[in-house]
Amino acid sequence: MRWVPRGLKPRLMAAFLLLTVLGAAGAAGASYATARTLLLEDAQDGFMNPLVDDVRDYALSLTVPPAQQDLDDFATYLRGKGVVLYEGMRSRGGPDPSFIPEEMRAALKNSVTVLWQRRDDMAEPYVVIGIPLLRGDGTRTGVEVWAVTGLGSTESAINSFATAAWVGVSLVLPLALGLALLTARGVLRPVRRLGAAARALGSGRLDTRVDDRGSDELADLARTFNSAAEQLEASQAASRRFVSDVSHELRTPLTAMSAVTAVLDEDAETLPPDTAVAARLVSAETRKLTRLVNDLMEISRFDEGGNVLELDEWDIGTAVRDTLAARGWAESVEAVLPEGIDGVVDRRRLDVIVANLVGNALKHGGAPVRVEVRPGGVIEVSDHGPGIPAEALPHIFDRFYKADTARSRSEGSGLGLAIAWENARLHGGTIDAANGPSGGAVFTLRLPW
Repeated sequence: MRWVPRGLKPRLMAAFLLLTVLGAAGAAGASYATARTLLLEDAQDGFMNPLVDDVRDYALSLTVPPAQQDLDDFATYLRGKGVVLYEGMRSRGGPDPSFIPEEMRAALKNSVTVLWQRRDDMAEPYVVIGIPLLRGDGTRTGVEVWAVTGLGSTESAINSFATAAWVGVSLVLPLALGLALLTARGVLRPVRRLGAAARALGSGRLDTRVDDRGSDELADLARTFNSAAEQLEASQAASRRFVSDVSHELRTPLTAMSAVTAVLDEDAETLPPDTAVAARLVSAETRKLTRLVNDLMEISRFDEGGNVLELDEWDIGTAVRDTLAARGWAESVEAVLPEGIDGVVDRRRLDVIVANLVGNALKHGGAPVRVEVRPGGVIEVSDHGPGIPAEALPHIFDRFYKADTARSRSEGSGLGLAIAWENARLHGGTIDAANGPSGGAVFTLRLPW
């Protein structure tokens, strides 16, 4: 399977390094090819051009057909750089003609121009040069001069240049890596800020904004994000105002309805059976609606920032015991409430937190329900019910959320745990939800008392 870098940073760095290396390698390769051609041509021309001039100068005084001595004198004039051939004769001076390739020898028989060929079929590269001697009318005389020169030193210089070029390419890599890091950091910094802002927005902090200075695509994206956040914040504010207004408007008629249903409850025994059932149903539903409206108003106060703490020092065990007794849970809940654990809390809000956690366990968990106060600001509420589904755990404190599989018997508003969490947060504390090792849900309240 082909490996692909994960994440934008390694991809940017890989692309930058690849482009840099390819560019450096291309430049080095082009420089090498150009330098090789120039060096070889310079070495070749430095040997061949003087030789051709010497041959043409001496050709004017050469007797044709030449004798052996003429060939020898010609080779001496060339200072041994070439061998002179005429039909089956050769000069005594100059290199051995065995270096002449057969195809070049045959080609020169019909050529009136200088022939040359670079070859590498020996230990080091060399150049073979064939020069035909011509009469004044441009026809061949049959006299040929052949020369050979090695290119070993030139090839060594070329190899040294190639080595230096590739060393230069390798030295570019650290520089390219540094530039890639700087480039990736500059590009990804606003992306990270946008990511952090998006996570904050997703967690409910709708007042989150990012720096949108600049005129590039990332600045445009930041402005789009800020515009979306402003619209979400305005929409949520409108929704909260609506809930708050509706809750307040409902409270007055519900107060009257509660008074009427209280009378109906008292007279239910004197009413006909069907009327009594209907009266009790209306009374129960009115109480549920009243609890829902009260919860909505409490949530609205949290959203508006209107809730304040009234802190005082309390014995936490006693406070929890009073909460259980006030709701008639003292006999149905196992309580481990040691004395002497004091904390500075808002007594009313602690009562709300404990009541919601214990009430949730009694409604949706399984007996026995246990409440334990521990030193260090910890209150744990556990039950022996089916527990909380894994997919529900991240949302258990969301408003109006109900985990259907574990909360099928729920008749509440879905706001109790959200209100408990908000009260814990107001204290600077937290509530954690988990499943116990032997089943059942475990809610752990931690307050900084």
